[in-house]
Amino acid sequence: MPTETVTLTADDGHKLEAFIARPEGEPKGGLIILQEIFGITDHIKDVAEGFAAEGYLAVAPAMFDRIESGIVLDYSDFDRAREAMGKLDLEQCVADMRAAADYARSAGKVGSVGFCWGGAMADLAACHGLVDAGVSYYGRMTVDWLDQEPTCPMLYHYGEVDELIPLQTVEKIQRSRKGKVYVWGAADHGFNCKDRPSYHKTAATQAMAVTLGFLGEYLDN
Repeated sequence: MPTETVTLTADDGHKLEAFIARPEGEPKGGLIILQEIFGITDHIKDVAEGFAAEGYLAVAPAMFDRIESGIVLDYSDFDRAREAMGKLDLEQCVADMRAAADYARSAGKVGSVGFCWGGAMADLAACHGLVDAGVSYYGRMTVDWLDQEPTCPMLYHYGEVDELIPLQTVEKIQRSRKGKVYVWGAADHGFNCKDRPSYHKTAATQAMAVTLGFLGEYLDN
């Protein structure tokens, strides 16, 4: 499917790049694909292309462009990744996600799908009314704004053996959110990513099937 990199402009004038994957035919809807703390990696591009193959216009904004253009880190470089994440301002993140959602809305209804840090951002986008449905994969930071409420249907995926997000944290999110929460047995943090040692094929496949069904229910034109 066709791919390209475009430049988006946020409300405050900040310009950021976005990786775009387009479906071959008429799109079912639009998606913003929200990155892990490692940037717009090959994995995130693969995810965007996968959703495009399913019929969605996929827009992956480079959220780290607020810090430095083109940051892409190895999955072993946790220190630099956390340092970059720590420099981000949530209001600016919302502005960047709004720019991506506005671009994706040319395809119809828009959903957010995020992974790790991006999983929490998918929830935050929903809390700010930017999307019509949201899917959060192993997003921990959601606990930081449980006083806010998503304005659209939400779906959450977590791994049963994720030491970064213990089950007590998942249960806290589950109590505070109306969306459906799936906890995948034997799955660790990052279970959807083939480029990480924690990849869990069964959990990833089953979670994606649930995700596509959810998106089809709430987004498809």
